[in-house]
Amino acid sequence: MKELPAEIDYWLRSKLPAAQVSSSSFRGQSRVCVDRPNIWESLRALRDDAGFDMLFELTAVDYLEYEGARDRFGIVYGLLSIDTGKRLIVKTFVNEPDLVLPTVTDLWKSADWMEREVYDMFGIVFTGHPNLKRLLLPTEFTSFPLRKDYPVKGRGERHNFPIITRAES
Repeated sequence: MKELPAEIDYWLRSKLPAAQVSSSSFRGQSRVCVDRPNIWESLRALRDDAGFDMLFELTAVDYLEYEGARDRFGIVYGLLSIDTGKRLIVKTFVNEPDLVLPTVTDLWKSADWMEREVYDMFGIVFTGHPNLKRLLLPTEFTSFPLRKDYPVKGRGERHNFPIITRAES
């Protein structure tokens, strides 16, 4: 059984000396931030060497207009060790115009649709993804509705969609 290291940031730095890593904990939930160039290797090390064998969440956060935020988008990976029940949140950040991260579908198959959803809603591209295309919206949709700069009422995209009426009985 693999145990979660007490000081996860030091443990990750020992595995990846070039990585910029920081960690924090809040109400028993451990979090670690890893710089973008080292995110795939960090996630691989956490899976192979620390026993985080399940990716239960992959999402993004738009930090536009957040006070003190230095980066536009945070990508959040939720990891779980099935053996120990330990959970870990791993975050990395991307900024426009380079909204690109490596896919983790080669590490966890569960990343497939989660990466597609992040691509569909935020426009973040996962290189190497086997089928990166829109999941929730039509392929003709050109915007990313979960970005903070997307208007609440949309940009008029609805005129492109056919009107569906109920058949009268």
